[in-house]
Amino acid sequence: MQLIFYFLILISTPSKEEVKKTSEFTQIMPAAYSMNEYLPLLKGKQVGIIANHTSMIGNTHLVDSLVSLGITIKRVFSPEHGFRGDADAGAHIKDGVDSSTGIEIASLYGSNRKPTEEMMKGIDVFIFDIQDVGARFYTYISTMHYCMEAASEKGIPFIVLDRPNPNGQYVDGPIRQEELKSFVGMHPIPIVHGMTVGELALMINDQGWLTNGEKCELKVVKVKNYKHSDHYSLPIKPSPNLPNDLSIALYPSICLFEGTVVSLGRGTLNPFQQLGLPEFKGKFDYSFTPKSIPGMATNPKHENTTCYGISFMGTTPKYELSLTHLIEFYQLYKGKDSFFISSFNRLAGTKELQEQIKAGMTEEQIKLTWQPGLNEFKKLRNTYLLYPN
Repeated sequence: MQLIFYFLILISTPSKEEVKKTSEFTQIMPAAYSMNEYLPLLKGKQVGIIANHTSMIGNTHLVDSLVSLGITIKRVFSPEHGFRGDADAGAHIKDGVDSSTGIEIASLYGSNRKPTEEMMKGIDVFIFDIQDVGARFYTYISTMHYCMEAASEKGIPFIVLDRPNPNGQYVDGPIRQEELKSFVGMHPIPIVHGMTVGELALMINDQGWLTNGEKCELKVVKVKNYKHSDHYSLPIKPSPNLPNDLSIALYPSICLFEGTVVSLGRGTLNPFQQLGLPEFKGKFDYSFTPKSIPGMATNPKHENTTCYGISFMGTTPKYELSLTHLIEFYQLYKGKDSFFISSFNRLAGTKELQEQIKAGMTEEQIKLTWQPGLNEFKKLRNTYLLYPN
């Protein structure tokens, strides 16, 4: 018993580097560190764990920690980018076996988005521990949704080990329209929802957003010493193309360019921190050339072609959803009919944004149209907040 207690202290204490990166003044502790709050719920059970490379307790992976404590991990469920977080965005992830533990890995970003009957066999409890970045189209929350559905259908408890939201300081963007529901827009929430995954799980469950309005037996283990206004620097990049704090802060705004002809820097070492097009030669001095980078970008947009545009590197981002450069690039682009591609409306969650930009509306005018929906959402959001603003 003393050895187990010592081990718990050891793995529950973040490294000095992690504490420094987490907060300047307080030691923010992701829920995974609070093992005394969820270990009793796992003992003697066969556990299904939804996890990836961010599911860490200090320098130890949650799966390894639980196995060392005698917890039976029946199956690991991996989201987009895979269990080790090294697959390209959108890359088909195959089932497999974790080489470190021999535990079976079931992919939820391959042939299936939702756990199948076969995947669910033998599982007594689900546990979710993945670092999110607070944008509606970041697919880890969609994976959480489908796993909550599977848990509700089988009467299996679902535990969320909460983590801070690095973009949790604000709420912004259009509310997703029902006809644009997709894997990059599962819920009727704004692009920037300002919630942790635990808070969002409570909203999803309580609002009846699971199939047929079903609810799962949900428990959220809270982050310690966290409030939404805190700056939280992620100790591990959450996906291959979000390598640093700047890219994470810019992601909600820059990701909209995925639905256009513009390169946002995929195929470089600074994705989501620059924008450009080959056609803008002579309009901008800054340039970059996308190339295939294993584990980051395979056949990126405008591969091996110099793109001219702007860089955000070295800047301090504002915590808001910016349309400035989206409007600017559309106005500069000659072939306006081909500027937007089919995925834009799914990412925006609304058909109106594209039409508003085409009609020449300013950013201020567009944002005013979002306010009624945002005001209603903020009221709803307040109901489920676990942490102060």
